[in-house]
Amino acid sequence: MNAQRLTGLIAATYTPLGADGQLRLQQVPQMVEHLLGSGVSGLYVCGSTGEGMSLTSEERRKTAEAYVHATDGRVPVIIQVGHNSVAEARQLAAHAQEIGADAVSATCPSYFKIQTAELLVDCMREIAGGAPDLPFYYYHIPALTGSAIDILRFMTLGAQQIPNLFGLKYTDTKLHEFQQCLQLENQRFDVVWGCDEMLLGALASGSTGAIGSTYNIAAPLYLQIIEAFEAGDWVEARALQNQAIEMINAIGTFPFHSAMKAILGMLGYDFGTCRLPQRALSADETIRLRQLLEKVGFFEGIVTR
Repeated sequence: MNAQRLTGLIAATYTPLGADGQLRLQQVPQMVEHLLGSGVSGLYVCGSTGEGMSLTSEERRKTAEAYVHATDGRVPVIIQVGHNSVAEARQLAAHAQEIGADAVSATCPSYFKIQTAELLVDCMREIAGGAPDLPFYYYHIPALTGSAIDILRFMTLGAQQIPNLFGLKYTDTKLHEFQQCLQLENQRFDVVWGCDEMLLGALASGSTGAIGSTYNIAAPLYLQIIEAFEAGDWVEARALQNQAIEMINAIGTFPFHSAMKAILGMLGYDFGTCRLPQRALSADETIRLRQLLEKVGFFEGIVTR
């Protein structure tokens, strides 16, 4: 396994769906070109943003193939394979390796909750074993999985029992815990930040890579945050992060991912809306969303940077 750490902004990609709810993967190449042109340095496919848990396994395979093919090796593509069926997740991991993905990632099963780090290691070892030649990133998102395990203990045990455990997608708000994960075992793991509204705090804690939803629409803004941070211009960095927070707050007024898909439509990328159990925005909500975005300068500044 010849793995490199993820750096910069990794866009958690959306899955294009038609009005009939079916995949519209012909939209993927245009989106990939948009993302690469906006400065992202990797793609994270079929995660929470990409509605991986709402797709059939066959749809997940097709979506993964579309993004790997369209990217054509220009940036790393990480495929999220988590599933309530560990066996199914292992098969999705094997498929990701077969099609030439650069890494795999997985949430834990969430219907039957994971209660201990030891049990989580057992599950992730089985999944990661489906793609033994690829780096494996555990996707830590306790707000959605409901599994509040000791993530530091998991990583420590996983280092001993999961040969290709390479890193962690950390989607929580505990910067102190994130920093400890970064430092674990002499910085052994690639720990990637997952909360867009707290990117600056993560950078200050040592982050060098971040995976997020709003990088689809505002990557240049976040790249400016990174640039200001690296230049030591904290006043500018805080001001830019505040712009990102205002944008995220506007989007969060509505069902978040459906609102994000509506914004993609406003920008010329027809990705439809989200599947149930996520609901679509009404016509009035879409108008209101545009108004809120205009109020925070999204179209005149953030998206045109």
